[in-house]
Amino acid sequence: MKHHVRVIPHTVIQQEESVKEVPKGVELIQAPEIWKETKGKGMKVAVLDTGCDTNHPDLKERVIGGRNFTEDDQSNPDIYTDYNGHGTHVAGTIAAQENDAGVIGVAPEADLLIVKVLNKNGSGQYKWIINGIQYAIEEKADIISMSLGGPVDVPELHDAVREAVEKGILVVCAAGNEGDGDHSTDEFAYPGCYNEVISVGAVNLELDPSEFTNSHNEVDCVAPGEEILSTYLNGKYATLSGTSMAAPHVSGALALIKIYANEHFGRELTEPELYAQLIRRTVPLGNSPKLEGNGLVYLTVTDHLAGIFEQSVKNVVAI
Repeated sequence: MKHHVRVIPHTVIQQEESVKEVPKGVELIQAPEIWKETKGKGMKVAVLDTGCDTNHPDLKERVIGGRNFTEDDQSNPDIYTDYNGHGTHVAGTIAAQENDAGVIGVAPEADLLIVKVLNKNGSGQYKWIINGIQYAIEEKADIISMSLGGPVDVPELHDAVREAVEKGILVVCAAGNEGDGDHSTDEFAYPGCYNEVISVGAVNLELDPSEFTNSHNEVDCVAPGEEILSTYLNGKYATLSGTSMAAPHVSGALALIKIYANEHFGRELTEPELYAQLIRRTVPLGNSPKLEGNGLVYLTVTDHLAGIFEQSVKNVVAI
């Protein structure tokens, strides 16, 4: 396992000292409409990435712990500081807290388990990723979010993903940024193209497929991945683009869906059932399934369809 995994390539567009807004991507997937029902409290999301700025004012109350599996800080397992920025940005999209300042994540009351598997350069060994997945399993994470990938299919990595899914953990991965804008070609990044994971492609804020997003038959859905504002290093904020930014929208969405669905059904849903609940909340955008899978994650689509059905019934009764 000498090959390396890296952060899914991303573009830093700009950094800002302070902001106060609900990011457009969070609004686009309709997360604020779900907050009256749940904000993700009680859900544990393991973020396998470059670590986190745990002192960031939007994140410090959401981080419940973590582990470092890299060589940074002399491999001290208790120091999972982010020196790159990627992991902090991903964590903010998932669960930046509501504090009347900064940004707010998709599931602003979910707990974040920071699993540092990529170093300050955004690179990591496959064994670090595998160990990180095992740690998330041991810590009983509800969701594993991985905005990382490599070109090599390592059986041990696939086995770790399978074990997590078998334990009922939803595994969300960025599809990758090697796309060429042509849906007839395939671009693969692992673990994002494993059948067991929820592979997330990117669209821009106008809902057009991102030029860079990978296309293949294992893409499950898409989420906003361009010009995404979130938390960054040293308490700052940054706007980034990449499928790395799309995947955490879905991780946060699943935190909301899992609570809502479990309460609705009165029991703990299985991983396949929760996946089905996610897919129920997608909207086709008219692109190739290899680019968008089942479509854009849109959390209120089931309510919208229920409203249409109710109105149709009223119209039939009125005739």
